[in-house]
Amino acid sequence: MNSFILMANVVTEPELRYTPDNQNSLATFLVQFPGGNRPEDQPIRLKVTGWNNLATEIMEKYHKGDQLVLEGRLGMNSIDRGAYKEKRAEMTASRIYAVGGSSDGDGYNASHDDYGSAAPAQVPTAAPPVANNPEYDDIPF
Repeated sequence: MNSFILMANVVTEPELRYTPDNQNSLATFLVQFPGGNRPEDQPIRLKVTGWNNLATEIMEKYHKGDQLVLEGRLGMNSIDRGAYKEKRAEMTASRIYAVGGSSDGDGYNASHDDYGSAAPAQVPTAAPPVANNPEYDDIPF
C-alpha cells in the first residue's frame, strides 16, 4: 500500500489544467519541506497533483505561503534528458488539510482548536503507603 502524509508549505500558486478530452481537471503546485536535521540541509521541493473535485478545491482554497498537511500517494516519474534519465518524486493528493493561516475551507485549521474550554484534568491522588513487611501468611493462595 502506498500512503504518504506530509506537512509542507506551498511555494507556487496552483495551476489548473484539463485533460485533452476536457473530462478531468487537475491542479498542480510545488510544496517545500525541511530536508534533514542539520541546518545546512537544503529544503526539499515536491510537485503535488490533485484531480477533479480536489483540483477545484485546491484552486479555491490554497495559495502560495499556506501550510498544509497533504495525504495521498507518492510516485516516481522518469524524465528523459537526452543522455540520461532523471527521476523525480511526485505526490498525487487525495486529501488536503490547511494548518493555520487564512483558510476558509473545511480543512484542519489550528486556530479553530478549542482545547482551552475543556475541563482541567484531575490531579491523581497519592496511593496509600504499602506496608514494608507484608505478612506472607495472609496471602490468599
